[in-house]
Amino acid sequence: MAYNQNRNPFKKSSSTPIYRKDLEDGILGKANKDGSIEIDKSVKPGSNLEKRVINHEIQHMKDMQSGKLSYGDDYVRYNSKTYPRKDGKIKYNGKWYKEGSDAFPWEKRAENNE
Repeated sequence: MAYNQNRNPFKKSSSTPIYRKDLEDGILGKANKDGSIEIDKSVKPGSNLEKRVINHEIQHMKDMQSGKLSYGDDYVRYNSKTYPRKDGKIKYNGKWYKEGSDAFPWEKRAENNE
């Protein structure tokens, strides 16, 4: 994922559980439906990168809480439109993109929150 180095305000809620895990290659963070965030162990605690990843994932959680965004093993739903999801990719506008791609409007929205 590409993160804007100039945006790093820390917006984490003190009630957001954060777990450090070994995530898939290229994945630095995940927002979960249960309100928790997973951060890859390679991201240094307290770093600007960690703050950007948390802010990014918090936007995804806000979008899920509002009903704007949801997901399952085989789909992502954004603004009431459902996109197929398979093998780490999502089909958007007729083309398969790797999950986390900035081609997706929900990713662009989260990037703006970094």
